[in-house]
Amino acid sequence: MRYYIADCHFFHRALNLYMDKRGFDSVEEMNEYMISQWNKKVRKNDEVVILGDFSWGSWKETKSVLDRLQGKLFLIKGNHDRFLVDKEFDSSYFRWIKDYEELNDNRRKVVLCHYPIACYNGQYRKDEQGNPKSFMLHGHIHKTQDQQYLDFFQEYVKNQRHVSIGGAIEEVPCQFINCFCMYSDYIPMTLDEWIEIDEKRRTKKVEVEYGKVTNR
Repeated sequence: MRYYIADCHFFHRALNLYMDKRGFDSVEEMNEYMISQWNKKVRKNDEVVILGDFSWGSWKETKSVLDRLQGKLFLIKGNHDRFLVDKEFDSSYFRWIKDYEELNDNRRKVVLCHYPIACYNGQYRKDEQGNPKSFMLHGHIHKTQDQQYLDFFQEYVKNQRHVSIGGAIEEVPCQFINCFCMYSDYIPMTLDEWIEIDEKRRTKKVEVEYGKVTNR
């Protein structure tokens, strides 16, 4: 089984208190909870693709977490993964470390980068039933205003029409999925699980916005 997750930020005390406001009493409590949630789901031979910002800690601190996590780990570099530049860093904890990658996941393409890419490779591909065959999996934006901007962009693109190679007028596919760890309660998830989480998040957002409009 392959799972994905982004922006764990192990050891990032300020992020727990301010930006994400995760609600843990300490960074140690946050670390322990994330390790526990991870190991509830991931087994030894499962694959986990980490979409950046895994740890704010030193290499020694980060190693103490990696020694306890289940699974075969793959790392997309994030802007806060400062342990990677430590001279004692042991890259063998990860099967590979890259800035960008494209993988197949159950006959679908996943484009992997820490940062969302507006025009990602394979964006227009669909299967025989018209379902999207390519997904842009990313992190970086957490649940900040940038998530709202990206949601608006995605809705705008999906409402556009283009002429396909066959001459038909079609909607423009746009499948961003932010694999932010807080959206999954810090549990790595499969592509299908992330699709469901993302759809529920968007539906909830629309319901909230609709409520605001009708209550004015």
